[in-house]
Amino acid sequence: QVQLVESGGGLVQPGGSLRLSCVTSGIAFSLYDMAWYRQAPGKQRELVADVSSIGTTKYMDSVKGRFTISREHLKNALYLQMNSLKFEDTAVYYCNAVHPWTKANYWGQGTQVTVSS
Repeated sequence: QVQLVESGGGLVQPGGSLRLSCVTSGIAFSLYDMAWYRQAPGKQRELVADVSSIGTTKYMDSVKGRFTISREHLKNALYLQMNSLKFEDTAVYYCNAVHPWTKANYWGQGTQVTVSS
């Protein structure tokens, strides 16, 4: 059974920081491309950042320089360090795993991030 379990969300003031974690089980984590998506109320889900199985990273323009995606293969875990948070970062953040060959695609349940003063 495949599971992606996110944690680390919460309420933070503008300018603050949060670190999201996604612990996976049931997949060969090191083979998967991993990503963080987010979905704000009334908006479509969007790709925030991704990291390939070999460690190549990409970010959406609005988070470059503020967010850092990383993965730890020994813990089968994906992280998103979020600094200098803004109101517009408020969303549910989802962990995603995609196998680059089979295209098997898995999602976590999401974790809420709220930036508010």
